[in-house]
Amino acid sequence: MSSLTARTESAQPYALALFRIVTGLLFACHGASALFGVLGGTKTDAGTWPGWYAAVIQLVCGVLVLSGLLTRPAALIASGSMAYAYFDVHQSNALWPIQNGGEASAMFCWAFLLLVFTGPGALALSRLLPARRREPALAGA
Repeated sequence: MSSLTARTESAQPYALALFRIVTGLLFACHGASALFGVLGGTKTDAGTWPGWYAAVIQLVCGVLVLSGLLTRPAALIASGSMAYAYFDVHQSNALWPIQNGGEASAMFCWAFLLLVFTGPGALALSRLLPARRREPALAGA
């Protein structure tokens, strides 16, 4: 194995962490802009379907993914919400994401789905929590 390959492989958990942090931050900002009207966004009325609920999911799941807490379940919920957004909101306008304005929904959907399978990488707050102990298998059970 070459020196460059070894170095890039040792950096992989940190590159994944950076990907997770940036993706979570962007998603949380998107939710905050819709919930609070900050960052150039327009405030969504509380309780309106699906916009307000999507914004809550974006903010909560974005912060969880950003921090590395409950990354896999938060990423699964975020991915599902973006799939819903793409197929319910954008797909009816045109077939391709470039035509229907659904590029962000599609990219977030696939980015979060990737995090479901890879986990948080390095620098996750979940690494500070004590590991769950598994009960030893009972003999003869």
